[in-house]
Amino acid sequence: MYLWKDRRLHLKLTRLGLEYLGAMLGVCVLAGRTGNNLLYLPFSLMLSLFLVSGWVSRAALQDLRLEAVEEGNLFARVKGGIKVRLLDRKPRRVRALEVHLRLENGRAEPGFYGGGSCGGSRGGSRSREEGLVVLHARVERRGWCRLVELELLTAYPFGFIEKSWRYPLVQKVLVLPHPRTSARAQDFSGEALRTRPSAGDVSPDGARPYRPGDSTRRVHWKRTAQRRAPWVRTFEGEETMGLRLRLDLLRWAPGRDFERELEQLSGAVLQARLQKKEVSLEIQGSEGLRDFAGHTECWRALALAEAQGSGVPPTEGGFPPRMETSPQEASP
Repeated sequence: MYLWKDRRLHLKLTRLGLEYLGAMLGVCVLAGRTGNNLLYLPFSLMLSLFLVSGWVSRAALQDLRLEAVEEGNLFARVKGGIKVRLLDRKPRRVRALEVHLRLENGRAEPGFYGGGSCGGSRGGSRSREEGLVVLHARVERRGWCRLVELELLTAYPFGFIEKSWRYPLVQKVLVLPHPRTSARAQDFSGEALRTRPSAGDVSPDGARPYRPGDSTRRVHWKRTAQRRAPWVRTFEGEETMGLRLRLDLLRWAPGRDFERELEQLSGAVLQARLQKKEVSLEIQGSEGLRDFAGHTECWRALALAEAQGSGVPPTEGGFPPRMETSPQEASP
């Protein structure tokens, strides 16, 4: 009976349970007043059913432990997944558990863990199994979000009493910036497309406006003179290397404009991932220039970025013109 003494366990009578108890007490009172001993038989059956319900639901919470709560790519103001891993020492036992997660500045939809699995054994032994529940959560702001509590709740098998087991959490998950799509996704100065020629035919194919990181050897002088702005040649057979994103924290002050810039950069990272392109990020701040490579690393860097400017209006795209890519990245 150790489970009933656990401080994390909470009991609550449901409406059906109250009605059932009322009916059971009514049968008992009727049997006492009428002297009909046969009425004690249904009373005994009802009491046994109530006790069996408590024993079965107690067993549904036993031999089950919280192993880990894992974050995925959780974006601000977008539903994302949070994985809850449970260590089930009796994987064949029916659980019928609702999984609730409380978190600050957000809300997670309840999940369900049924139990009763016969496969998926862990470590080559069928006596232990890892149960996975994915909860859909929505958080309003980027950055660290604290997890408050995990609750396992069940009213199995008859719904007379809700029994919940609560785990206090001291964990935080990182919420990524909202992936905002931009109509100028390929043209603003915070993003540059990098290409490299492939083996074979690399004859000139056309021209396009200059982007930061392009080599000066590719300048299309005739088109530049006609348009009075730098243009570069494009070549057939060029392979896309990916995107090079830039962000200067010293040029931005905290506020909605800075958050919007982060969201546009986050959207560019997402677009690159969907197109299976590589992506890298340069962040200029008070501690110097930092480089990040890969979709996840870029997202995490944007989620933790803080504006360090004094309110001076930033240039479009938020990166100063003096910042350039290295020669080896700029050359075709």
